[in-house]
Amino acid sequence: MSPPTALITGITGQDGSYLADLLLEKGYRVVGMVRRSSTENFERIEHLRGRVEICQADLLDQLSLINLLREVRPREVYNLAAQSFVPTSWEQPVLTGEFTALGVTRLLEAVRLVDREIRVYQASSSEMFGKAQAVPQSEGTPFYPRSPYGVAKVYGHWITVNYRESYQLFACSGILFNHESPRRGKEFVTRKVSDGAARIARGLARTLALGNLEAQRDWGYAGDYVEAMWRMLQQPTPDDYVIATGETHTVREVCEIAFGRVGLTWKEHVVVDPKLVRPAEVDLLLGDASKAHRVLGWRPKVTFPALIEMMVDADLGRYPVRSHDR
Repeated sequence: MSPPTALITGITGQDGSYLADLLLEKGYRVVGMVRRSSTENFERIEHLRGRVEICQADLLDQLSLINLLREVRPREVYNLAAQSFVPTSWEQPVLTGEFTALGVTRLLEAVRLVDREIRVYQASSSEMFGKAQAVPQSEGTPFYPRSPYGVAKVYGHWITVNYRESYQLFACSGILFNHESPRRGKEFVTRKVSDGAARIARGLARTLALGNLEAQRDWGYAGDYVEAMWRMLQQPTPDDYVIATGETHTVREVCEIAFGRVGLTWKEHVVVDPKLVRPAEVDLLLGDASKAHRVLGWRPKVTFPALIEMMVDADLGRYPVRSHDR
């Protein structure tokens, strides 16, 4: 019997690379979708070279998605591609909407036209809760997005529900709270801190500029969260799930653990830059993943301190020790 085929959009991103690792372990044929781009970065899947197939298509181009599905014939599609950096969504709100909102519609429409048996995972986001209407946030908490990215994700979420109910597609949304790893982009605050601490420890920098140190998030490990994505598509019926740790931590705590890992006092190196504070801040995101615990049998394994230390250790490894540091 031939192995099941999974198509991952956004395979070169943090989540895409961890999901590819997981699916290969489970015996899948893994196909990654990438855009034709002069700046495509394959660093996160370099270790998978020769084990995954890479195909070109674009969430902005409906026909390319239809052709890709016809060619690949996947059993499962994981839509992880998006303009996913919140601050950029303020600078490029229209482009964010094209990728992160309408791109979902184009993909769902392609599935509807090509093969309605395909199971679809849509990457929703805790940023949809924004100005949280309840704490903690569950699948039933009303959305109140506070950024163009959050608004686009709400559209992507509801169009997924709409296609599920209108066309009986097996389409799930995972409402994932913040999830980090050594593969996180340096523009995200946890990686910015882990990289900054490593650079300062190696003598390559003296200070680290950050925005709101009191912003609170529910941070988990990306490697744990991709397993929840897979579990959603193995269920008998499609549904939506909050994926989170149920713990909240501040940016200040990230700094304490990261700088503590390299034997430094964070207060001596971190400076607050008002330019890095968002126009509309999201103050407290805390997820209630009890439905995922109950239905999917999923629970996070990596603790918050272990996650931050893992990231710092990986960043230290990226900067060689200079002779006078020994």
